[in-house]
Amino acid sequence: MLTGKLYDIQGFSVQDGPGIRTTVFLKGCPLRCPWCHSPESQAFPTELNWMRVRCLGLDACGACLTACPKGAISAGEETTDAAGAPIRYPDVDKRLCDDCGACAAACRAAALYMCGTDTPVDEVMRRLKRDQPFFEESGGGVTVSGGECLCQPAFTLELLKQCKAAGVHTAVDTTGYVKWEILEQVLPYTDLFLYDLKCMDSALHEQVIGVPNELILENCQKLAARGARLQIRIPTIPLFNDSKAHFDRYGAFLRPLKDAIEVVQLLPYHKLGISKHERLLKKEKIFVAEPPSDALMEERAGQLRAYGLPVQIH
Repeated sequence: MLTGKLYDIQGFSVQDGPGIRTTVFLKGCPLRCPWCHSPESQAFPTELNWMRVRCLGLDACGACLTACPKGAISAGEETTDAAGAPIRYPDVDKRLCDDCGACAAACRAAALYMCGTDTPVDEVMRRLKRDQPFFEESGGGVTVSGGECLCQPAFTLELLKQCKAAGVHTAVDTTGYVKWEILEQVLPYTDLFLYDLKCMDSALHEQVIGVPNELILENCQKLAARGARLQIRIPTIPLFNDSKAHFDRYGAFLRPLKDAIEVVQLLPYHKLGISKHERLLKKEKIFVAEPPSDALMEERAGQLRAYGLPVQIH
């Protein structure tokens, strides 16, 4: 039975393509964007998360301490909860934790939970068909996202095929950092590609994100040449890609592809990934900056419009 490792299915989405959509989120991504707003999507395996606001504290519960077979959970230092009351939370040593899920199964408040579920295609389709009336009424459909959904190519391809067979509009949200052969396989079953362009400088792209960008740019050009419809997404990140010079490079690259582009979407950096990063119980720091101003976003949008591109600020 063909399964995909999912971390969420989100209905009534209006930000992942046209109309009202249901977005299927798959785990695993080859990129490591330090501002990622869904850091739980990066790792491929199922992994432990902890949501502080749900936790009852060790005095009221503490079931996780004895449930862990690896001895990876100990009592943390006393702190205060959201109401200012003293509380002691569990401390998880990720060096010992093997993500077995025993602590999550024991957690009375579901503060500890496993992120990533192996789900059959047919089960996902049953869930998606419940929303089909909304797709038909709004001109929406299904978006397959991640992570990088094309890192699970067999599952993504079969899901797209079944959606098209059911008459559902399909979109693929991709980093573009996949083999062309995979994009070529899903192309006949994809009505729209939500295509991320994070940085035009390959050396900077590799330094910050972990991979160069040549494959991403080449795949974007190939998709346009093959008749794909593109919604280009540019996350606008302070101190990284928000300069005038950098946006001129975006414009020069995208102008020859504009007949394939439905819209260029500018996504201002936000801080929503910080709390999710904390849930993963990892110690490394996440990128934090002040979001770009409205004036800067309008200026960058105007730059791209000068290249003849249709632009919207998300």
